[in-house]
This record gives sequence, C-alpha cells and structure tokens, in this order.
Amino acid sequence: MKSKSVLIFALGLALCSMSCKKNSEVTPDPNQELSYPIVDTDVKTFYSNTASISSPAAGAAFYGQDATYTGNTPSYTDNGNGTVTDNVTGLMWQKDMGSKLSVDEAEALVKTMNLGGFTDWRIPSIKELYSLILFSGKVSGETAVKNFINETYFIQPLGNTALGEREIDAQTWSSTYYVGKTFTNDEAIFGVNFVDGRIKGYSKYKKSASGSTPNKMYFRMVRGNTSYGINDFVDNNDGTISDKATGLMWQKADDGTSRDWENALSYAENLSLAGFSDWRLPNAKELQSIVDYTRCPSVTNSPAINAMFSTTSITDPDGVGGQYPYFWSSTTHLDGTVPEAGAVYIAFGKAQGKMNDILYDVHGAGAQRSDPKSGNKVDYPQFKGPQGDVRYVYNYVRCVRTIKE
Repeated sequence: MKSKSVLIFALGLALCSMSCKKNSEVTPDPNQELSYPIVDTDVKTFYSNTASISSPAAGAAFYGQDATYTGNTPSYTDNGNGTVTDNVTGLMWQKDMGSKLSVDEAEALVKTMNLGGFTDWRIPSIKELYSLILFSGKVSGETAVKNFINETYFIQPLGNTALGEREIDAQTWSSTYYVGKTFTNDEAIFGVNFVDGRIKGYSKYKKSASGSTPNKMYFRMVRGNTSYGINDFVDNNDGTISDKATGLMWQKADDGTSRDWENALSYAENLSLAGFSDWRLPNAKELQSIVDYTRCPSVTNSPAINAMFSTTSITDPDGVGGQYPYFWSSTTHLDGTVPEAGAVYIAFGKAQGKMNDILYDVHGAGAQRSDPKSGNKVDYPQFKGPQGDVRYVYNYVRCVRTIKE
C-alpha cells in the first residue's frame, strides 16, 4: 500500500529528491522546521459509498481515501496543570473550557488568564482550533456518538438538553471572523463543532423579536507557535503551488469538472502534473489548511483561497453567478442513518442554505460540511437540515502531494 511520508514537526522539512525535482520546484531548507505541520485526521478505517470495507488495492475503487495515507500521528501530553501540549503543532491548549462565554467575556477572560504558570494565552484562530479535530469521531444527526476530539486529553462537553439545547449545541468559537455576512446581515465568527465534526460561521448575536443579545459558545484558549496556520506559498510556475509552511504541494487550478466522491479519488490518484504522479485527494485537514479566511465572494469577489490559485466559478442553485464550488476531501464524515455515506468538503465559496425558499450564505466561505458521496447528478442540488444546506454531491477537486526527500 502506498503511504505518504510522515512529516515530523521536530525534524523539519526534508529536501526534495533529485529524481523528482523540477527546475521550478521550491527546494526546502532541510534545517527549517515546519511552522504549520498538519496533524493527521486519525482515520484508520476504509469506506465505500455506504459501508466500511477492507483496504482497497492500488487502482481499485475507493483507493486513495484518507486511511490510505498516514500523516503526522496525533500526539498529546497532559502537563498535569490544566494544560495539554500538542506534540505535533507545538501548541499548548486549555484542557477544560469551563462554561460558555460571549465573545466579550472570552476576550476579557483571556487578558487576565493565568493557567499552568503562563499568561500569554489567546483565543485560537480557526486553523489553530481545527488542528484538534479527529475524524475518527461519529455523530447521528443531533445526537452525539463519539466526539471529534481526543477525550483522553481534552474535556469536551455536550449541549445541555435540560436547557432545551441539542447535544450538538457545544460549538467552540475561534478568533476568526467571517469577512462577509451570513443570512441577511449577520456578523459571524467561525467555530469548530467537535461534537458533530464541522466548521461553521456562527452568529455573534442571537436575534429575537425583542432585540439581540450576545450569543455564547465554548472557548478553548491556546498559547505557543504563533506561526501556526500561516501559509508560505510559492508558485512553482509549472501548474503547482508549494506551501513551505506545511510541506505540501498543490494543484494550482482545478480542472473545471465536478465529480462524485469515488471518481474524485480516482481522478486524484491518476493525475500526472509537473512531472509528479504521486498526487492524491487531500484529507479534510490538509484541504482546510489552504483556506484564506480574509477572502470571500461577497467582499473580495473571489473564493476563500489565495489569489495564486485558480478556481472555477459556478452559478448557485438560484442560477446566480459569482459562486464557487465545494471541494471534496478524502475523509469520510460519519453521520446519519448510513454514517459511511457522507464525505467532508470545504466550501471555498458561500456555504449556502435555503430557508423559506430563500437562498442564504448560512455558514460562510471556508466552512467545512459534508455531502453524500454518490447520487444521480440530475437530482442535485438538494437542500437538507434546519438551515437547508445546499448539497451538490458532484463537487470539485484540488489535488495535493507531499514534498518528499
């Protein structure tokens, strides 16, 4: 079985081999540590469109999915003082988040926070926070099954059903604001839901007939490695872009074709580009690493990705232009009555939903949701859930490879 070279934070980025090096390819500094190492998703099981399966052989259907490749194994140290160190990223985390807070309350708290003998705590960015997600988790609609975070090290509460909350109402906010607006004109902040395994932009304020009040979410404070989540892109001028921060090379332009999940895997595995044939479909965390949360269609007239990349534009379900595709990851998202049937995508355009027959940007460009892996193309897009999430099923692909020795 083909495997991806494990990138270890402590050893840094290795040199590209002379056998695969193009003249235009970036030559990394072997003494430079990766500032943005991607923690593996922890997925070890293989899936078809509807079930778990044995490991597919190279060239077989469903080869190239998340479990085919091994990345930086999640590794944590409980420091015994209310903090946990991520041994891959170098970030130190608050073990117990305590109670839900408004943004103002969290910002006031972190300024005076003294935990583990440290006072340089901060609210994490969405990329820092997402480093903790594990897709070995599972959810069933609004009911928690196995949380998407390592609960040996981190305390992850559920929503308080005694107060009328759903179990999945336990979102963790980041410091990353959506540069656009959700719904009609809502100010939104991106958060990770470690109970249902998604990124969404959540409204800063809760609106009602009597006015608006600050919304409250959980906050898990962080310290250390202030470079984490910052990309270092170089255009190789051969149809590829290298990120020296993560040690990953990316396909510069998607091919303008939408595919179901199985065919997305096959396309990536068979891609030959810039003299390389070891391309693959990125896992969820790799794909999220290239989101640019300072960009979105409604503000920059672009997808939420660095301008070096080329992205096909599409029309939304109402036939309006200026929308950008959802992009498949190789990661299965376990949810629903057939939990194996969905896979993770990142919305580089608006994460839309239809409510009361009105199409909104409900979760923001840069959201991470999931789609069914397969379906009849003529039946989509469809809308599902309380916020009518748009389901395309036939999503786009941007391939990745690891810069190897």
